[in-house]
Amino acid sequence: MTAEDDQRAARAGELEERRKEKGRRPGEDIVRIIRPHRDDFRRAGPGVYIATDRVLEADTPLGRLYDSLRRVLIGKRLPTEAESLERVSKKLGLPIFASDNISSSAYATEEMMRILKFAGLAGLSLTIPLHVAILLILAIVVLSYLQAIRAYPNGGGSYVVASENLGMIAGLVAAAALFADYILTVSVSVAAGVAAVGAAAPWFYDNRIFAGVLFILALTLGNLRGIRESGNIFAAPTYLYVFSLGGVLLYGIVLNLFGALPHDVSPREWLPLTPQPLALLLVLRAFASGASGLTGVEAVANGVPAFQKPEARNASITLVIMAVLFGSIFFAVGLLASAMGVVPDPSEQQTLLSQIVAALVGDNSFGFYVVQVATTLILALAANTSFNGFPRLAAIMANDRFMPRQFSFRGDRLAYSTGILALAGLSAALLVSFGGSVASLIPLYTIGVFIAFTLTQAGLVRYWRANRKRGWRLSAAINAVGAVATGVVAVEVAASKFTQGAWMVILVMPVFVALFYGIHRHYREVEDMLVIATPEEALRVRVHPRVIVPVGRIDRAHIEALQIARQMSGDVTAVLVASDPEEAKRFGQRWRKLVPDIPLVIIESPYRSLIRPLLAYIDAIDKGGKKRPVMVILSEFVPRHWWEWPLHNQTALRLKLALFFRPNTVVLDVPYMARDDDHPANRA
Repeated sequence: MTAEDDQRAARAGELEERRKEKGRRPGEDIVRIIRPHRDDFRRAGPGVYIATDRVLEADTPLGRLYDSLRRVLIGKRLPTEAESLERVSKKLGLPIFASDNISSSAYATEEMMRILKFAGLAGLSLTIPLHVAILLILAIVVLSYLQAIRAYPNGGGSYVVASENLGMIAGLVAAAALFADYILTVSVSVAAGVAAVGAAAPWFYDNRIFAGVLFILALTLGNLRGIRESGNIFAAPTYLYVFSLGGVLLYGIVLNLFGALPHDVSPREWLPLTPQPLALLLVLRAFASGASGLTGVEAVANGVPAFQKPEARNASITLVIMAVLFGSIFFAVGLLASAMGVVPDPSEQQTLLSQIVAALVGDNSFGFYVVQVATTLILALAANTSFNGFPRLAAIMANDRFMPRQFSFRGDRLAYSTGILALAGLSAALLVSFGGSVASLIPLYTIGVFIAFTLTQAGLVRYWRANRKRGWRLSAAINAVGAVATGVVAVEVAASKFTQGAWMVILVMPVFVALFYGIHRHYREVEDMLVIATPEEALRVRVHPRVIVPVGRIDRAHIEALQIARQMSGDVTAVLVASDPEEAKRFGQRWRKLVPDIPLVIIESPYRSLIRPLLAYIDAIDKGGKKRPVMVILSEFVPRHWWEWPLHNQTALRLKLALFFRPNTVVLDVPYMARDDDHPANRA
């Protein structure tokens, strides 16, 4: 095609008119360009338009009511270029990514002592030694993840590190472990938060399931508003917890130094009448329960890209601050609980922390209620770490085709909406299933995160050996020690908690891996069947009779729809609605190479909406003439099996429903049925 042909093809579907007019001087001709739809589309180049937020406005009373409600709950839409403004500072990054780890200091000691008390006072005497052992593991894990941030400054979650260095299966195991941990984190954190407030307000204890589900709903709405705004919402409870509880614990330590610390604050009948022998298995079970405090350490390394520049440095500083805060509070709680003779309440109505605070400042004091409210909020909002980690991991896996494509979609506020809603549903179901009990959920906890820890450290050892960067030997040694330490803890936790419910997590993880692999295999088969590699495969047919063909890919299904469009009319325009300008540019280059005889109009949609910009474009080019209706030809891939339908976006179905009542419009659906002879192995 010549340059003139390219220009003519680009002008075929443009939303502007060119009028030739006489100039002011004799013999002078001018061309006046009129853009009647400039409020709906901004022109970015020949055949390229950017849809404004006006095209997303509802035109019906019910639609406007829905938009108003959505705007109140979630906020106004954010364009894609606003993503850079969603980056967080260290001050906001701490509550967003570290609340899970810091908040676990509220229950980790209690769950450890709940096991130790079965051996009576002899068992409780091991509280401090076990705290020291867990803090040693914390130091190893934090040092190892500082190496992970250094190796993967663009974000190196366990899935990415394990996949790139240990292979696909190791990556899927890491992903399955993290998914289990993320779901359990929400359930355990919310249950612990309800238990904390239940110590001061019995209504919450009596209605803990209902209250827990409400907490999860509030978290869901907060995260749908975007990462930066959720950080603003959740920052105050995190800092309130650190300063209020930290002040009370510091006061208790001072009293202990001067010999004024209260003792025997718990009823002696809470201890067993016939203590069990202090066996090794009991100690290991207590260590495993206390190790639940290490969950969330990996969140900062996973979310490096969310920090402001320099991302790696800010993430590293946040990780160190998180470890110092958790370690200080965790050890102080254990020290005071041991010195004061606190025993966990068997009914779970009074938490270990509430007993300590009540003994130090009084159970009706202002300080007691401040600490209880702060503990409740940070425990409930600690689940926010999972609401950041789960959707991001699901989106990465969706881009790698191990999860349904819907999980890679970013909603109005640039949040991964599908992942957020999926996590909320799964964690709420788990909370209801276990009656909102922390003691019942804890045995399922910790296993997944330590498996992910181990695979990350092992993957980093291989990374350093392969890349041999400066100081690689020391880095590899640090990660090797981390892999061994977390691997031993993972085995110990799985063994000691197996009969208490850990078997369910161990059973679910292979199911997750098989599901991921099955989804990936399906997408690969579909890609092999639909791929277009040469112009000859495009099956070009030149016939005269104009239609609109929405396109998203250049594959066999879309080419079949284009072939029918050629036969229907000689005036055919393909339309691509794209949310990524660079991806749209690459698509346009490939289009001109493979389908050069059909003009392509690109509509950039910075608000990531597909249907409304396309409808607005159709409205813009429709002149309303009854003799020439607008014809929209839709390509729709039909899988071979009914259970494969959820793995494909139903864009064609939604567009058909949107166009059904539109006047002067003909919709033609071109289903492309998956055939065995499309597979590369069966092609002639």
